[in-house]
Amino acid sequence: MARYRGPKSKIARRFRDPIFGPDKSLDRRAYGPGQHGPSKRRGGKQSEYAIQLGEKQKAKYTYGILERQFSNLFERASRMKGITGENLLQLCEARLDNTVYRMGIAPTRRAARQLVSHRHITVNGELVNIPSYTLKIGDVVGVREKSKSLEAITSSLTASNKKYDWLDWNSADMAGKVLSVPSREMIPENIKEQLIVELYSK
Repeated sequence: MARYRGPKSKIARRFRDPIFGPDKSLDRRAYGPGQHGPSKRRGGKQSEYAIQLGEKQKAKYTYGILERQFSNLFERASRMKGITGENLLQLCEARLDNTVYRMGIAPTRRAARQLVSHRHITVNGELVNIPSYTLKIGDVVGVREKSKSLEAITSSLTASNKKYDWLDWNSADMAGKVLSVPSREMIPENIKEQLIVELYSK
């Protein structure tokens, strides 16, 4: 299956959460998509499995990760020391495309993925065009010299006002450093990771 490129608002409404960023349609229609509207919801009460599966799908859409990649990440997380659910989110956050988004170089993860794929991003001074590349503490993520004047990047950096304690951004160099592995409190995503762990444990 190819990466999801369909309507983002439809997915956000399914999970009743602006997982792709601020969404006016979610404010206007705070109910799931479908031809019957808010009056007739299918199925009634969800099963435990459906809730757990929904949480996994939400995480996959949020970070733009496909099923096989996500399963591999979970396997890695389960082998690491600590809490598996937190490890999973930390691995998702350590992806290059997510870090480019967190640093404000791109306004969305989808835009960040495109910047990485089109060779606008460097890691420790070397060009890296693999969005799923896993960053380590001490790695420096920067904008390639030829790409520093790109309007898409400069406008995103100008509009960005979010700061994360595990990242250090140097606006003069257009580069940022990974200071630490983010704790669960540092990850703002509304994901119940324990439900994902329970799903894979079945």
